[in-house]
Parts: sequence; structure tokens; C-alpha cells
Amino acid sequence: MTRHWPQTGFLPAILILFAAFTSPCPAWAAQASSHAAGMGGSAEGLFVAEIVLLLLVGRGLGEIFQRYGQPAIMGQLIGGILLGPSLFGWLWPGAQQLIFSTDPAQKSMIEAVSQLGVLLLLLLTGMETDLRLVRRVGAACFSISVTGVVVPFACGFALAQFLPDTLLPDPGERVVAGLFLGTALSISSVKIVAMVVREMNFMRRNLGQVIISSAIIEDTIGWLIIAVTFGIATNGSLQIVPLVVTVAEVALFMVFSFTIGRRLVFTLIRWSNDSFRSEYAVISVILIIMGVMALITNLIGVHTVLGAFVAGILVGESPILSSHIESQLRGVITALFMPIFFGMAGLSADLTVLADPTLALLTLALVLIASIGKFGGAFIGGRFAGMTLKEATAVGSAMNARGSTEVIVASIGLSMNILSHNLFTMIVTMAVITTLAMPPMLRWALGRLPVEDAEKQRVDRELLDERGFVSKLERLLLLVDDSPVGKFTAYLAGLVGGGSGMPTTLLHLKDGRLAGPARDKGPERALKEVKKGAARSAKAVSKAEDTPVEKVHLTARSERDATARTIAEEARKGYGLLLVGLEAMLTEKGSFTEALNDMTSGFDGPLCLVLNGAGAGGKMPVLRAGTTILVPVNGTEVSRRAADFALALARPHRARVRVLYVSQARKGARQGTVSHRREEAVLKDVVDLADRYGVAVDTAIRARATPDKAIAREVAKGAAMVVMGVTQRPGEELFFGDTAMAVLAAVPCPVVLVASDRIRAEARPEATAETGA
Repeated sequence: MTRHWPQTGFLPAILILFAAFTSPCPAWAAQASSHAAGMGGSAEGLFVAEIVLLLLVGRGLGEIFQRYGQPAIMGQLIGGILLGPSLFGWLWPGAQQLIFSTDPAQKSMIEAVSQLGVLLLLLLTGMETDLRLVRRVGAACFSISVTGVVVPFACGFALAQFLPDTLLPDPGERVVAGLFLGTALSISSVKIVAMVVREMNFMRRNLGQVIISSAIIEDTIGWLIIAVTFGIATNGSLQIVPLVVTVAEVALFMVFSFTIGRRLVFTLIRWSNDSFRSEYAVISVILIIMGVMALITNLIGVHTVLGAFVAGILVGESPILSSHIESQLRGVITALFMPIFFGMAGLSADLTVLADPTLALLTLALVLIASIGKFGGAFIGGRFAGMTLKEATAVGSAMNARGSTEVIVASIGLSMNILSHNLFTMIVTMAVITTLAMPPMLRWALGRLPVEDAEKQRVDRELLDERGFVSKLERLLLLVDDSPVGKFTAYLAGLVGGGSGMPTTLLHLKDGRLAGPARDKGPERALKEVKKGAARSAKAVSKAEDTPVEKVHLTARSERDATARTIAEEARKGYGLLLVGLEAMLTEKGSFTEALNDMTSGFDGPLCLVLNGAGAGGKMPVLRAGTTILVPVNGTEVSRRAADFALALARPHRARVRVLYVSQARKGARQGTVSHRREEAVLKDVVDLADRYGVAVDTAIRARATPDKAIAREVAKGAAMVVMGVTQRPGEELFFGDTAMAVLAAVPCPVVLVASDRIRAEARPEATAETGA
């Protein structure tokens, strides 16, 4: 349950605690200062006080800002400004200097945390960078990104050549200062742009995707520019040979990262996830990957932020990075390191210098140049890409958000003594003003854009994916034997996983034992079936959505016994679904075998059992165009899962899906009733889902019949297989209800039972309806 701070009491609480930290008497301050100078313990205490204050004020103001539609990052940055010389140091300089000491040893402690925060923030930014979105949107975002970077960069570089000497630590390094200033003016903040676009429900709109993709490209260009600029600054001047070497090294690093490095990162994450038993092992490996890549960029003479950013991109594209692991990493970065970094950046800014009319006018000019240059560049790029006036205006408004990226760039320039504290303050002020102005501007611009019919249909289809079952699966576990049903199950697993390149692990069972490819031919045949199904599915998805699909990451594991312990040991690695296809899964009495009960008891997630109907024999159907898959539904979540699963199987072969609803109401009494409207709504939901898959469906409502008999009659009309959603009943034995068992006994074709996960079924059994699901 989400808790919300009361709007009226949160800010006073912050101020009271702030006062508790900052209102000691002068005598106490002097005493603490002497202790800090002579005792390590007091230095540690001040370090903790700095962290607590930055977290308290930054997160508190961030919460308030977010409540009023502004980015929380701005609250953290302004919190640092208030704790610095701009307010706290102006009101009570002694207390401010005591807590945020200028002593090098004391200051290095909090700055170390801040610098680590920069790397982690860039890691998170990279993880949120969706290169597939960039590829899908096409050329428009490249046009916007190029002009949106070149125009404001040129403005910033030119401005640096005319700045007063007093604003530059070394007036002889105007070229390097111009590179930093140009970068700070030209790069949009992906996080802030994405926040407003998502808030306006434009994330799936065509224009929203163009805006996000453009910001992603700009961010990437920005860090490449910073990498090169850092190399120039390190050499002390603009030298052609070192510059060419730096650019070549950065290019080699990028090529290595997105070829060999990409596969290496995928392998390391998968290995740590599958091999380590300790908690948060994957997060540790991700941090090590980030550190190694940051060190590589440091060794080639560019800033570590480039390595962290690229590491984040590679980690974010890992096929088995679960949302749970990603949220854990995001949580600690957002809760701890971001408030400290942005707070420290705010501490370095001194707004009192803007009392000087000259600096105030220069800051105003900087804001105007940054805004006009950025808006104009993105607007021109949008018009070049064929956008309307309203669309180009919305793009220009969106790209004018800066925030996090500019603060990081300015912080690097300040730490290298390329930018003075006054110029740093001016850049931070520009970042704050343009970022706070962007959300209302973009809301106004987006609100003027109508939705076209074709776009609305696509958005509606993608909204269905959020409720989908197959689309949310991240990894499959497959347990099969050498039987025809085992090979058929392997093929079905390939159809399901191949559409998204889903990692799949194959456990092959033979004579009561699991055998790997090196020991018999069975696993090789099963692997071949999985690959064949995956290739068929990937081809269909690529053609339908005009986007490449990753190759399935397939692993065959060899164990001695297929027991609950075997399955549980494998399941701990994180699988979304266990598919089982074995020859002997039912006893002569029609119940599930003891061996199957034992094996499935080790898996708490959703199950998918592929079984032969009573009259099916050993022959499996061949899926092709025109083949009919029957799906009984009743409005429950498990029946919708089954429909989703059946559509995923049907799409690669252009098979048909027949959706059956069995009603207990009398045929003549149903018209216009609540029950009838509910039945039609359930069927319409499945039809909408089928449209998303591009699969042809037939619907039927059968009244006054037992579900198993109605299903059997539909199968007799020519269905090749049945896909049913079922709920696992509480108890030690595997049982899905009388209807499921009756269908197995009545139909002469394979039956795929898509079952709810065991924990949810035992904790709170889902209500079942007429089909027994």
C-alpha cells in the first residue's frame, strides 16, 4: 500500500528538522569545530550530518516539486542551493561552514559519494536508454537531434569567446571552456523529458516516441562530446594528434562495447544470476561491469561517465534483466546517490553573486541564448523531418529541458578548473529555469495535438500488451522427454519465446533422468524443435512489426534426477513459466502422476502442461495456415492468459483461434441481460487482443451445456488443439478442477493447460466459472 505524506505537514516537518541541525548556539558551533579539527569521530559525524541534511532537504523538496508537476530532481538541486552559500550560508555562515566544511579531508568524504553518484546516475540513464525505440521511430529523431545539438552548441561555443575574463579561471582556455558551455546548452535531459511525456500519456504516441528517441540520441552525442572534450582539457590545449588519438580510442571503445562487450555483459549477468546463491549477486556484477568500463574510459584519457553510460545501455539490453533487479538498483540510486549528487551540485552554486547587475544580465542572456538556440534547433529539425507547425513546436518545447545532464557537465568542468564558480552558478541557474519552464510549455503544446485514427489504433493495441501474459514473460523453463508430445511442447515453447528472443532453458528427461546433448540424441531433437519454432515466430514478428527480433538464448542443462529439488534449484534463477511435455503425465484413473506432482511442486510460478486427449493417440497436430485452436474463456484472468498464449501460438502460422464462452443461462432469456453483456465484453476483449497479434478469430457462445461437452462438440468441428486456462487448486496434489479433467477425457486432440501460479492459487483461489477454469 502506497503511503503519501500529508500536503500540509510535510514542509513544516522538514523545516523543524532542518532547524534542529542548523540552529546550535555559537558556543556549540565553536566546540564542534574544534572537535572536528582534532578527532576523526567528529569528522565522521559531520559526514553523516551532511548526508542526512542533503537527503532530508533534497527528497523533501523533490516531493513537493513532484506534487506540483515539476521534476523531483529540481527539488534536490534547489535543496542543495538552499543549503549552500545562497541561503543557509548567507543567513548563518558559521553553521553552514561547520557542517559543509571546506577542509580538504572533510570535503573529500562527501565528494567521493557524490562522484560515485554521478557514475550510478549515468548507469541508470543508460539502462533507461531504449535503442530499439530509436530504431523503430526512424529518421525523424536523427534530424531533430542533429540540429537540436548543433545550433545551441554553436551558440554556447560562440558565447564563451565573448565572456569576460573574470568568468574563466584561465582566459587562455576559451576553446575548452566553449566546448563545455556548448555541451551544457545543447543536451536535453532524457529523464525529465520522459517524465513529462509519460505524465501526458504521450509515451506511445508517435510524437512522444520521436521526442524520447531524439533526447536519447542527444544524450549519447553529449557524452561522446564530453569524452573528447575531457581528453582535450587533459592535454591542456587543442592539439591535433592527441585529439585524433582520443577520437579513435573512443570509437574503438564504442565498437568493442556494442559487439564483443555486449555479448560479454549478457553472459556475465546470466552467469551470476544462474550460479550465485548469495543475495543481490546480479547487482554486484552490474556495478563491477560499470566500474570496469569506467576504468577503461579513464585509461584512454576520457571521463569515466562515458564508460558508466555505455555500461548502462548494455545492462539495460540484457535479455534476462528482470524488472525486480532493475527496480532494486534504481531504488538505491534514486533514494541515496541522486539527492547527494544534485545536492552537492547545488552547494557549489552561489546565487548571491547574481546581485551583481553584470552577472545577472549575463545569466539572463545565457538563459535566452540557451532557450532560443535549443528550441530553434529542435524546431528546425522537426520541420526538416516533415512535421507540422504544432508538432515541431511541441518538439522544440520538449527539447528545452536540461536539468541533470547540464549539471553533470558543469560539475565536471568545475572540478577540472575549466569553469569558474560564477560561471558554474550561471549554468546551474540556466538549467533550473529552463527545466522548470519546460513541463508547462510541453503540456500546452501536446494538448493542441489531435490523435489520428491509425495512431489511436496502434496505441490501443500497445495498451493491451500491458495486460498481456506472454508479453511480460522474460524467461522460459522447458521440461520435455523424447515422446511426440515432448517434441511438440518444445516447438510450442519456441513459438512463444521466439517472438521476443526470450531466453529458454531446456531440461530433457529420459528414463527418469535428465540428459544433456552430449549424452543422447533426445535433447538434440528437442533443441531443434525449439529453434525451429523460435525462428518461425521471430520471422512472423519481424514482418508484422517491421523490427528485428533477438535470437533466442537457448540453454540445455543436464541433471541426474527430475525431482522437486531439481526444478526448484533451476526455478530460483527466475523463470516466468514452466512448460512440461512428457509422455506419461496421467494415471489410468485420469489423475496426474506422482512424478509430475513431485516435479511441478518445485515451481511456484505459472505452469503450462501439454497433454494428449483421451482419443489423441501419439500423433501431434501440424500447425499451419487455417489450423483452428480452440480457447474456452469465462472472464477470469487465467482464461485470458490462455487466450493470449493461444494467439502467440497461432500468429507464426496464421492459424485461426476459436473462442468459446459456455453460458448457463437459457438461450432465449439471455438477450439484453447483465450476464449476456458480460459474455460479449469477455469475447470482445479477446478479439481486441487478437487484433494486436494480427490473428483471425471466431467467437461463439454456447448456452445450457456442461463446459466439457460444449468444448468436445467444438473440437469435433475441426479444432487441432485446445488451450485452456485453469487454476491450481490448494493441496499437495496437482489438480485443476473437474472440468479440466473431463475435457482431457473427452477430446481426441492435445490439450494445453495454462495454469495459475501455485502460491496465488493456494493463498487465494480464484473464483471459477462455467468452463472450470
